[in-house]
Amino acid sequence: MTDSVHRLSANGADIPAIGLGTWTLDDATATHLVAGAIGAGYRHIDTAAMYGNELGVGAGLRQSGVPREEIFLTTKVWPTEIAQGDLQRSVEASLKRLDAGYLDLVLIHWPSRAVPLAESIAALNEVHDKGYARAIGVSNFPVALLDQAVKLSKAPIACNQVEYHPFLNQDKVLTACRAHGAALVSYCPLARHSELTGNSAIAAAAQRLGKTPAQVALRWHVQQSGVAAIPRSSKPERIAENLQVFDFSLSDEEMTAITALRARAHRICDFEFSPDWDPV
Repeated sequence: MTDSVHRLSANGADIPAIGLGTWTLDDATATHLVAGAIGAGYRHIDTAAMYGNELGVGAGLRQSGVPREEIFLTTKVWPTEIAQGDLQRSVEASLKRLDAGYLDLVLIHWPSRAVPLAESIAALNEVHDKGYARAIGVSNFPVALLDQAVKLSKAPIACNQVEYHPFLNQDKVLTACRAHGAALVSYCPLARHSELTGNSAIAAAAQRLGKTPAQVALRWHVQQSGVAAIPRSSKPERIAENLQVFDFSLSDEEMTAITALRARAHRICDFEFSPDWDPV
């Protein structure tokens, strides 16, 4: 699980178990919320070239006044930019926009059906070798592609960032991540709230513990070995609340009841370019 400072050790990467997701935030909003989140105690910030907010995220990092080395910063390369040469240029452009000196983690945002995986992984390793990124990984990779990426990569794969929440069974991916020593980082960990926070299993645990349903759902994530989560919110008070999940534990019965919700098989991020997902 997590240690006393709530971090995961994953193939050399030291990943804070709760981070701030920034998908859909514009530059100005990202600056304000990133600075506020760091002030509230966050040390893990996630962005991507595709989000169009790296300038704002970088400004928020600097505005926070917290030393760069205390922040775990992730960005991602869009699949149209993961060919040899393109990937390196994308990361260089991200570094320039973020003005952060280096990246703690660079991910292939989605696998590509057009670019051979071996080519993308070789380019990702060059980014690592040049010191642009201290760790590398992937995102939205089903088990077969994750296994291939691990075999192809000289540097260890530190992370597979995937959609994960109580309404979606990701047991196969999580088992593969653990086998490879990689973290599973959950995006959409609250299923964009949908019906999750009103669910009876989550509500019952929240009532027993005096916590919010969102806090219970996030605790469900970090109470699983090798799992981190990057909830996104545009509300500073919610952002601060999402970090307060390390002063309580769910019972085995509560974990089981929440995990059972995955029978709903609700996937939010499924596009024409998505890979073939692992069967449940």
